[in-house]
Amino acid sequence: MGYLFHLVGPPGSGKRTIGLKLSALTGAVLLDNPLFNDAVFRPYGADGLRSIPEEIHVLATQVRKLGLEAARLAPRDVSQIFTSYLTNRPSGPAALQLVRNLAAARDVRYIPVWLECDVEELERRLSLPERLERAKLRDPAILRETLRTSGMLSAPPDAIRIDTLALAPADAARLIAEHSGALF
Repeated sequence: MGYLFHLVGPPGSGKRTIGLKLSALTGAVLLDNPLFNDAVFRPYGADGLRSIPEEIHVLATQVRKLGLEAARLAPRDVSQIFTSYLTNRPSGPAALQLVRNLAAARDVRYIPVWLECDVEELERRLSLPERLERAKLRDPAILRETLRTSGMLSAPPDAIRIDTLALAPADAARLIAEHSGALF
């Protein structure tokens, strides 16, 4: 049986880092946000510091839809890891349901994972060099404003909750794999 792991957390919480470790443990394919966004953000010149206009986000949404359709067509034994920052805005619950529906359509086990981290640590992580390489958010002021205005979608009852300040990425990945039964 395949798995669809859904790592949800604010920018800087370690979604990609844990996803890479989880992929190594389980063989699941990592489909993180930059995989979809970079096709549009890079040509635009996104640098993780300036805001990205709405029309660029619309294009990124189109790319993401294509990626989700390809994921839906994957064989059932292919496990996948998606990463998301889901806010309290209406798009947050809708995106959560979209990924749940994808797992149901593929007839694979859905594993929601909520990553939490202290805001000061999130801000510190924004300066890490790999964030520049992936055109990820790097401005602490934008992070604070995003968290203040959009918040974070509450974890569903079936979510695995992990404090990424208290648990190293490899340990978090092992916990997720063991809890889900996906450890090979």
